[in-house]
Amino acid sequence: MFFQLLQLVATAETQSVAADKSVSILDLALKGGWVMIPIAACSIVAVYIICERLLTLKKSNKDPVKFIEKIKTMVYEGDIKGALVQCKEFDTPFSRMVEKGISKIGTPIQNIEASIENVAKMEVYKLERNVSILATMAGLGPMLGFFGTVTGMVNAFIAIAQVEGAVTPGMLANGMYEAMVTTVAGLIVGIIALVGYNIIIARIDSIVQKMEYSSIEFLELLQQPK
Repeated sequence: MFFQLLQLVATAETQSVAADKSVSILDLALKGGWVMIPIAACSIVAVYIICERLLTLKKSNKDPVKFIEKIKTMVYEGDIKGALVQCKEFDTPFSRMVEKGISKIGTPIQNIEASIENVAKMEVYKLERNVSILATMAGLGPMLGFFGTVTGMVNAFIAIAQVEGAVTPGMLANGMYEAMVTTVAGLIVGIIALVGYNIIIARIDSIVQKMEYSSIEFLELLQQPK
C-alpha cells in the first residue's frame, strides 16, 4: 500500500512539474504545513548560537605563549601593576586567570591555585553558554521532521478514507508533500546544528588547553627560586 502511495505521489508531482516547472523554496516550505514553524524556529536559534559562539570563541582563542613570556618578565622585574594591565589588555579567559593569580601574589601558593581554579571554572562556564541549547536543536530538528512525516502520512490516509471512488494522485499530494518536506527540513536543521556543535566544542577544548598551559606556566613561575 505504501509503495502504491509513493507511485501515486510521483505521478502527481510529475504532472505538477509538467504544468509549472518553477517551484520556489517558499512554496515547498508552505507545503510542509504548521510543523515547519517550529522547525524554522529551531533553525534560527541554531544559526544564532553558532554565529554568536564562534565570534566569541575567536576573540578568546589567542596564542598565550608571547603573553606568558611578557608576564614572566614583568613579574621577575617586580612590575606587578604592569602585569595586571597586560592581562586586562589581552582580555582572554587565560589572561583573566593569570590576572587573578597576580593579584594574589604574596599569599600562600595554595590560595593562588584555588583562586585560579575558581576563575577557570567561571570562564569555562562562559565558553559553554548556550552550547547545550545547540545540542538540543541538533536532536529536536530531526524529531520535528519525523513528526511532520507522521502527520503528513495521516493526512494522506485521511484523504484516502474520505474518497468512495478511485483515489487520484492529487488527493495524496498535500499529505505526502508535508511528510517529505518536513523530513528534509528537520534533517537540514539537525545537520547544521550538529556540525556547529562539534566545531564549537573543538574550539572550547583548544581554549581550555591554553588555559591549562597558562596556569601551569604561571604557577611554575611563582615557585621558581628568586
